[in-house]
Amino acid sequence: MKTFTTRRSLQQYLQQIKTLNKTIGFVPTLGALHQGHLSLIEFAQQQNDVIVCSIFVNPSQFNDPKDLEKYPRTIEADIKMLEQVNCDILFNPEVNEMYDGNEQWHLNIGETEHLLEGEFRPGHYQGVTQVVNKLFGIVNPDTAYFGQKDYQQFLIISKMVNMLNMPVKLVMCPIKRETNGLAMSSRNIHLTPGDRQHALVLSKTLNWLSNNFNQNNIPALKKEAEQMINAEPGVELDYFEIADGDTLHPANDSTKSIVALVAAKVGKTRLIDNILLSPKS
Repeated sequence: MKTFTTRRSLQQYLQQIKTLNKTIGFVPTLGALHQGHLSLIEFAQQQNDVIVCSIFVNPSQFNDPKDLEKYPRTIEADIKMLEQVNCDILFNPEVNEMYDGNEQWHLNIGETEHLLEGEFRPGHYQGVTQVVNKLFGIVNPDTAYFGQKDYQQFLIISKMVNMLNMPVKLVMCPIKRETNGLAMSSRNIHLTPGDRQHALVLSKTLNWLSNNFNQNNIPALKKEAEQMINAEPGVELDYFEIADGDTLHPANDSTKSIVALVAAKVGKTRLIDNILLSPKS
């Protein structure tokens, strides 16, 4: 695996690859890699000649300085994992390589930015679009791969790609779960053994909803799901929404694509999860 820490050196190398008509698949990450990230790389390998993974803890997407400080940084372990799955290229820049001191960025991505996650993490998606825009400009990938766990992020990046006419295809890959159902996340490292048990209520509730889903009964199902989560000790619910998969507005009995999304604090750690629902009565 080749490692690059500067934009220029990476771009020069990738230009050579492009002249050989090889396709580039890209997996942007914040590091603290787990099987979920590796599954994105494996998806990318099936569809591309060369795979680039970036590891960059992007300060502009953290609206809480403590959260940024606490975010796990495990670069040595990350490199080993990438080597094990035969990733071709790692881009691991410093903050001053990605940002000049006084940059301004605002992309009018509409109301989706302010719903659900956006309400609890104001400014977060501006930071996400800012860094993904930079990374796409540097890597110039044919295809980029993101996890379904960050469903709202995928919607927003898709919107940016359309707005800015970016020549990249986006692929959303399924959530990877631990054997007990907990969605894999870099933040799981902060969960105590007790927290891990309590956190299972999120995936259990989503599965219960999927098994009992009836599109004519959404308000009652949402209420019951919220009660299930609120009954779990050590879990503080931020939101549970049964939403239109395109707009994230609440779904109704005529919505075509539906996703249930949840966010909650478990102990001191904030977790998100979701499940795609088949509209049926």
